[in-house]
Amino acid sequence: METRIINGTLISNQIKDELKVKVKQLQDSGIMPGLAVVLVGDNSASKVYVGNKKKVCEYVGIKSFSYELPEQTSEAHLLELIDVLNQDTEIHGILIQLPLPHHMDEQKVIAAIDPCKDVDGFHTANAGALLVGAPGFVSCTPAGIMELLKRYQVDLVGKKCVVVGRSNIVGKPISLLLLREHATVTMCHSKTKNLQEEVKQADVLVVAVGVAKMITGNMLKEGVVVIDVGMNRDENGNLCGDVDFVSCEGIASLITPVPRGVGPMTIAMLMHNCVQAAAMRKEK
Repeated sequence: METRIINGTLISNQIKDELKVKVKQLQDSGIMPGLAVVLVGDNSASKVYVGNKKKVCEYVGIKSFSYELPEQTSEAHLLELIDVLNQDTEIHGILIQLPLPHHMDEQKVIAAIDPCKDVDGFHTANAGALLVGAPGFVSCTPAGIMELLKRYQVDLVGKKCVVVGRSNIVGKPISLLLLREHATVTMCHSKTKNLQEEVKQADVLVVAVGVAKMITGNMLKEGVVVIDVGMNRDENGNLCGDVDFVSCEGIASLITPVPRGVGPMTIAMLMHNCVQAAAMRKEK
């Protein structure tokens, strides 16, 4: 079987170009979408992510406000800043770059963000909205996965979808989004018995566990669509996913590579959420 590679970079660029048009329309009606990005500490990976987000903001036409705080910043000080950003009418989206330093309570910090500005989709109000099918922001990686499936015309109705990983950021929300599209969803995790048997039944497989090359070709059903959310380093220090890409070629019908698969979609959907937040403000 010929395996088609899902090009996340291409699709994310399409989305950014579509958003550029929407931002221009908002600007013409007097609204300049604004995103506040808050980074606490000196995490080098976080700095790279923040830099990428700023570049994409600039491309799409979103005004970015950057707040870089030292590692020893108190939780109270961060909460005060969030309160100021919640009140600021120029800011439509607030993003707190995770992970936060150990002395801060991540859930408490996320809970302080106005749900209407929670463009990461992590606030319990938005997570709850997703659960009951109400409007709200969907966290960016799961939203990006759904966009890839849609644009590659993967029909999910009645399909068996297996999600490996149960995080609040990917595993749980993607399961709900797949259910919303009338798929039959099985969630697997570290305590699942006979993981290989579960994976073998998948028409669509989403893997988000953070273990390099954990899923191999011999575990797959022929023709499966494979979405690899992992971002790891292999034994040679090269970037790789949770799926062993080489052994899955020729078995999967569609597969996301790592890098250039799901990754670029996450930032594109963050921009989508920010533009949506600005449009919602306009409607109010």
